[in-house]
Amino acid sequence: MINLTLKQLRYFEALARHGHFGRAADACAISQPALSMQIKELEETLGAELFDRSARHVRLSNLGEVFSPRVRDILRGVDELGDLARASQERLSGRLRIGVIPTIAPYLLPAIVGNISDRYFGLEIHVRETLTAKLVQELEAGRLDTAIVALPVSEPSFVEVALFSENFVLVRPGEDEGQPVPDRKRLREMKLLLLEEGHCFRDQALSFCNMRSALPRELLDGSSLSTLVQMVSAGMGVTLIPEMAVAVETRAASVSLAQFKKPKPSRTIGMIWRKTSPLAEQLLQISEVVRESAQTLRNQRNPAVL
Repeated sequence: MINLTLKQLRYFEALARHGHFGRAADACAISQPALSMQIKELEETLGAELFDRSARHVRLSNLGEVFSPRVRDILRGVDELGDLARASQERLSGRLRIGVIPTIAPYLLPAIVGNISDRYFGLEIHVRETLTAKLVQELEAGRLDTAIVALPVSEPSFVEVALFSENFVLVRPGEDEGQPVPDRKRLREMKLLLLEEGHCFRDQALSFCNMRSALPRELLDGSSLSTLVQMVSAGMGVTLIPEMAVAVETRAASVSLAQFKKPKPSRTIGMIWRKTSPLAEQLLQISEVVRESAQTLRNQRNPAVL
């Protein structure tokens, strides 16, 4: 019988994910030599190498490629055993790992974390902000408990709970205040500033404009909504941002805001988690806290602005 330890499997998973001994060691909060020793012991136990090592890269070997998904399944199963114990308690406690996309995190996260902490004393909240595709991967792998994203995600292994919808707002240079609001056809002819590839908000904006792709002269990419708004303020074009971002991103920018005519571009925000999660009931309760937090922020907005 081969004697493998959970510690070795977790170190293997970290190295497979990061492809670098130093970054994997940092992720595991151990020294690089200690990680290397555990990986070496694991390979000696198996009698085969799991990684192909070079001066610049660490890649999974053929065996490692087969080994990796099975290790993820084992680690996810072990984590879910712990979740079963947590789910049997009256109140959710321990660690809650929440993923959030960048076009939500800066605006909604402070209220969410505050409200969850108030209702679940002692709950340790860990937040991961990244793109939807990455959140989906980490949720599938068991490295997250839940994620707040734009729906639909359409992953059959996930539960999707819609929380609220919000419109997109047109942001134009300040001198455009009072000008007619462009329709979709006119918007396609303007210099439209969008988030870079990989952001679901970019895809939603392109969908509203009926644009599947665009020439470089027609689109300018930004890394954040803040960057886009500042680009508009500098007269480089126009952009769309979600309503929840308006108060934060436009307060120090010389821009004008306008609502589109119906049908207005919008998105639905929701929470997702694995269907197999033992914390499903508790996560549904958390989703109500997120919904209430969003509604409170919406009620605090200045209706004159939107």
